[in-house]
Amino acid sequence: MISPFLVLAIGACLSSSLVPEKEKDPKYWRDQAQQTLKNALRLQTLNTNVAKNVIMFLGDGMGVSTVTAARILKGQLHHNPGEETKLEMDKFPYVALSKTYNTNAQVPDSAGTATAYLCGVKANEGTVGVSAATQRSQCNTTQGNEVTSILRWAKDAGKSVGIVTTTRVNHATPSASYAHSADRDWYSDNEMPPEALSQGCKDIAYQLMHNVKDIEVIMGGGRKYMFPKNRTDVEYELDEKARGTRLDGLNLIDIWKSFKPKHKHSHYVWNRTDLLALDPHTVDYLLGLFEPGDMQYELNRNNVTDPSLSEMVETAIKVLNKNPRGFFLLVEGGRIDHGHHEGKAKQALHEAVEMDQAIGQAGAMTSVEDTLTVVTADHSHVFTFGGYTPRGNSIFGLAPMVSDTDKKPFTAILYGNGPGYKVVGGERENVSMVDYAHNNYQAQSAVPLRHETHGGEDVAVFAKGPMAHLLHGVHEQNYIPHVMAYAACIGANRDHCASASSSSSPSPGPLLLLLALLPLGSLF
Repeated sequence: MISPFLVLAIGACLSSSLVPEKEKDPKYWRDQAQQTLKNALRLQTLNTNVAKNVIMFLGDGMGVSTVTAARILKGQLHHNPGEETKLEMDKFPYVALSKTYNTNAQVPDSAGTATAYLCGVKANEGTVGVSAATQRSQCNTTQGNEVTSILRWAKDAGKSVGIVTTTRVNHATPSASYAHSADRDWYSDNEMPPEALSQGCKDIAYQLMHNVKDIEVIMGGGRKYMFPKNRTDVEYELDEKARGTRLDGLNLIDIWKSFKPKHKHSHYVWNRTDLLALDPHTVDYLLGLFEPGDMQYELNRNNVTDPSLSEMVETAIKVLNKNPRGFFLLVEGGRIDHGHHEGKAKQALHEAVEMDQAIGQAGAMTSVEDTLTVVTADHSHVFTFGGYTPRGNSIFGLAPMVSDTDKKPFTAILYGNGPGYKVVGGERENVSMVDYAHNNYQAQSAVPLRHETHGGEDVAVFAKGPMAHLLHGVHEQNYIPHVMAYAACIGANRDHCASASSSSSPSPGPLLLLLALLPLGSLF
């Protein structure tokens, strides 16, 4: 039970908080609700067009609490209270929930989940592009258990394809779109055990260049995995950790170039200046590797050497959009996850806001008539915010009261576990004595861990465009690529597409709506 003293303290704080004048008038809320109702009624007319383009935005670790906190942060960055702000994803008309568990894990990792939402098959923790018959780190369980992704299905259908990420391009999320690996950590052959190498397994960077040789756009970090062992990095010449890692002596950049047709325009860039100097309309293939490992956090980004996620997305769409058959683009805001693992909520939330900006950028460059856009997360984190904070309270600020147990203040943002656990003099650290607004402040956690863990609850799926209404309830995570493929008439389930191509209307029509009601398992 909350004590009377606490209730009074909260009441006093809330009464003194800023309430926008328009919100004091009941008419404001009634008009807003009526407009929302009108918008909802328009959704009775379903968009059953064929999706020429499919864009998937994956916020790694972007659970619902992260979405809400990012919304508030976005508003506060524009000098508003924050709670009333709309993220770009908030404007999408359809929302579902995704069950994120791996076949062998209640709380999942990013590899098994990536296999689910890209390949349409749930898999074991730590494995990418393979079924649950593959055991992690066991190379000899890989062969025969490979599963292909929607990126491959799109490429096979003649579409252009692209990968954009703020992590390494051979990290868990992007790798599931092109690789088949028993271990997500096999970034290059340097990270593989001798047994796996002797059994013929290939590292993920190698597979990026060889499995789907004509990926039109690849952008992110991971430069060092493309070069021979100890090759000096072009940007960080004195940093030994930035040097090449490959034991096989291969230069995968040269191999990438060699696979491209001579009459096509292929460009490899490693910095923002060179990227923005390109004319995307004359680029056929683009490889951009802007860091040796993961890209820098948005708050730390050098805007001369490293492009933002929004800039990469804009360039990618301009390159891919030239294909009259359309494109598939995977975009990962991958360092949301890293910020949370480090207990650095400010880094994580700014990453989420930047991804939302990229979503808006993509929306401005495409049409809901022919582009299906899906925004989701692979998993959540044990990240929360609360403490009866008043309206407009800084998302990184203190709760309006002290603990009624140890009499110390606490921040609204907390973690269930992680590196923010601090004990000073046998007691919980007094956060008023530290700079809790610092970019790298590690929010307090209940349990000490070097790295904060994922959360196991469902994550949101936001969708707009053709067939977006098929994402409508609580789904298994592996359902998502089946919907995207169905909407785009790619992959195995294309029976409904014949009527669409023979009709003068761009809509697949009643047959497609009928098939939409059938269990997808019976169609694949």
